[in-house]
Amino acid sequence: MITTTIETERLLLRPLELSDAEDMFAMDKNPNVHIYLWKKPYQSIDESIKNIEYIQKQYIDNNIGRFATILKETGEFIGWTGIKFVTEEPENGNINFYDYGYRLNEKFWNKGYASEATKAWLDYGFNVMKIEKMNAYVHAENGASNHILEKHGMQFIEDYLDKDGVKWNWWQMENPFL
Repeated sequence: MITTTIETERLLLRPLELSDAEDMFAMDKNPNVHIYLWKKPYQSIDESIKNIEYIQKQYIDNNIGRFATILKETGEFIGWTGIKFVTEEPENGNINFYDYGYRLNEKFWNKGYASEATKAWLDYGFNVMKIEKMNAYVHAENGASNHILEKHGMQFIEDYLDKDGVKWNWWQMENPFL
């Protein structure tokens, strides 16, 4: 099991635990959180439990996965952030790549937390993991998330349509330290 934790000025990034299921469900049942995520909010806490178990398996298989993102000041779970090694379903024709992503509970939007976590994860991915290329994909209409990736040095590569005809933006950044 991964024991890594990452700290930023305001955040603690740590492996997800089953005890996070309630907070994850509170985030993922909110339709606003899923506007740019296939519009399928979670219907039961079992979906959160299953997702955490899936991520915990990624920790074992790939030594990385999404992490719980905790507000240090209050101890609140604000969402998840982190790096995933995509091995199962191709995205934009790609497989076996590192993907940076995040999802935050709506009440924590527009406070700079996603940007703070993004900076920390790119630093960790490039300096600790020595990843050659980091990728990310974001719904084309999600202006805030597209802006965060650009702000932190990711390059827009192309837009593409998913299997449902929804337009996504593909971002990439090469390791500046290699």
